[in-house]
Amino acid sequence: MSTVCAIATPPAAGGISVIRISGEKAAEIADKVFRTASGSPVTELKGYRAAYGKIYDGEERLDDGVVLMFRAPHSYTGEDVAEISCHGGIYVTRRVLAACIKAGAEPAGAGEFTKRALLNGKMSLTQAEAVTDIINAQSGQLLSCSNSQREGALYRRAEAIADMIMEVSAQISAWIDYPEDDTPVVTEDWLREKLSAVKAEFSALLSGYDKGRLIREGISCAIVGKPNVGKSTLMNLLSGEERSIVSDIAGTTRDIVEETISIGDVVLKVADCAGIRETDDAIEKIGVEIMLKKLNNADLVLAVFDSSRPLEEDDMTLIEQLSGKLVIPVVNKCDLQLTLDTVTLENKLGRAVYISARLDKTADILSDEIKSRLSLDKLDMQAGVLANERQRSCMLRAADAVNEAINAVELGLTPDAVGVMLEQALDAVYELSGRKASEEVISEVFKRFCVGK
Repeated sequence: MSTVCAIATPPAAGGISVIRISGEKAAEIADKVFRTASGSPVTELKGYRAAYGKIYDGEERLDDGVVLMFRAPHSYTGEDVAEISCHGGIYVTRRVLAACIKAGAEPAGAGEFTKRALLNGKMSLTQAEAVTDIINAQSGQLLSCSNSQREGALYRRAEAIADMIMEVSAQISAWIDYPEDDTPVVTEDWLREKLSAVKAEFSALLSGYDKGRLIREGISCAIVGKPNVGKSTLMNLLSGEERSIVSDIAGTTRDIVEETISIGDVVLKVADCAGIRETDDAIEKIGVEIMLKKLNNADLVLAVFDSSRPLEEDDMTLIEQLSGKLVIPVVNKCDLQLTLDTVTLENKLGRAVYISARLDKTADILSDEIKSRLSLDKLDMQAGVLANERQRSCMLRAADAVNEAINAVELGLTPDAVGVMLEQALDAVYELSGRKASEEVISEVFKRFCVGK
């Protein structure tokens, strides 16, 4: 493979920037742009050694900096890697990159360094995908999960399932190919037992996908309620800034105010919706219509009620519209005298959370309730979870093939027919980990990466 280079730090002014060079000629190219203070060539640097010096483009001095050398195979990519650190100005960083390209390196593509790590056997495909999840993590829970994936949690789980499939497939092949030997007979009962165990593993893995998606992508959350119950105050409290206008005038919020908010380990994509009520105001009516659309697409609804006001017709209308949705009733203004019929409310929508949006502890109360209601606190993120749609698709195809194999057993088909279906399941599992993934699949994965990683 050619030697490539890219800026490995964000494209913005900062304290330092890092230009990464990877490939067989990494040290040679770095030596053309970096002159060490000691006068020793970069090509003589051993792995995990750094040197201070000056950075040049030909004979033009660009900056002072540090070069750090990694030697194959003990580097991120598995190749020789040189990293040049310079001052973090945008112009000087680009000049250093241009000097490396002039010295013989090719510009790296999106995810090029991690792709080389994959191709050089430094990580599996699922581990490579975890790298971008670490970069994009917005919560401690997701970061912890991504690090577990990076350490191979999902890969090991997939390999364990593959071993279970391989055991059955190998036993079928041995029984068919060497019937005269003392090979154990492959019975229908034995096949049912083994394949049912594989099916249970697939079910457990797939069942965690939706919950994992909520942690990775954030929970789409609509804050709804009639006017002046405290929706906008709650939105501002959760976001930590004045995102929504707070007023005693009913109908102030006419459009959807959206914000991505982290509360505890939960990431919420919150929408503060227009208050639901009958109105003759044409613009406010549009806001209510938009609110209803947002309501239909939300993973979770925070339905806010004023503890100091009785349930009214608008409240009951909203309660009916929330039927069948995942709802947390939020009884706000609990510092005031209770007038709300909370018994009827909880009978209709389930257990309520009692808060005052003006109190600091409200965010913690809601975070705990959301995790409990979505069962996110019961999801073992360290055990390996399906992190994206590609991985889920592989598992679905594998599970379908195993289900077909079980049906074949029930229909009394020959074991060799069952074996063909198990081969299909095995291929899908191996595609998940990257052991049999095509170049097209690998290229699609790395489109999600930034240049420089």
